Amino acid sequence: MKKAIVIAFAMFGILLNAQEKLQIPQISVSGEGKINVKPDQIVINFGVENLGKDVTEVKKLNDDTVDKVMKFIKNFGIPVTDFKTANVSLNRNYDYEKKKNTYRSSQSLTIILKDISKYDSLMMGLVDNGINTISNVEFKSSKLEEYKSEARKLAIKEAKHKAEDYVSVLNQKIGKAILINDNTQAYFPQPMYMALADKEISENTAPKETLAVGEIEVVATVSVSFILE
Repeated sequence: MKKAIVIAFAMFGILLNAQEKLQIPQISVSGEGKINVKPDQIVINFGVENLGKDVTEVKKLNDDTVDKVMKFIKNFGIPVTDFKTANVSLNRNYDYEKKKNTYRSSQSLTIILKDISKYDSLMMGLVDNGINTISNVEFKSSKLEEYKSEARKLAIKEAKHKAEDYVSVLNQKIGKAILINDNTQAYFPQPMYMALADKEISENTAPKETLAVGEIEVVATVSVSFILE
């Protein structure tokens, strides 16, 4: 009986070892799909900041400026759903050399501009109404998910074509895909706006183009493993 058990374990070990050595013939390749699209939206992050010795005056000055900016945004035609307050802060800073307190009041806002042609007039209006910080300007596309889907399909097609090129030399064919890894990302161009560096612009000066829109680059990168036939 013991001998039979030993033989059974030995046979099991041989079969297990054979399965481990048995590998499915396959080929692993990568593919990339790239789409360049023009953005149709701009997300603008900006703010109002004031410094002073009296906390009440500093806060009032900041609040008055923000109120003026908010009214301008509404009159400009931006829907209430497309702008919001992102952050509000009131901080006290102590100067150890002068032994005095100073106060910083700030509020940041975010606007989604869905008509890129109005960018320059919007930015100049914001500056004229008191904003003094612009933290970020980012191009977006309202159809980004659709473009990602297209890029992924292009990436898979390239991977398949690449695999077919390799195996054709070996007189083989590729079969079903058994593994797909996806890593899709998008690059958003970041424009720079220099209005705050030079606010003294004549009212009679003709509007200038200050924005290079560029393109959004949507890239899908995949790795695919195909069975070899």
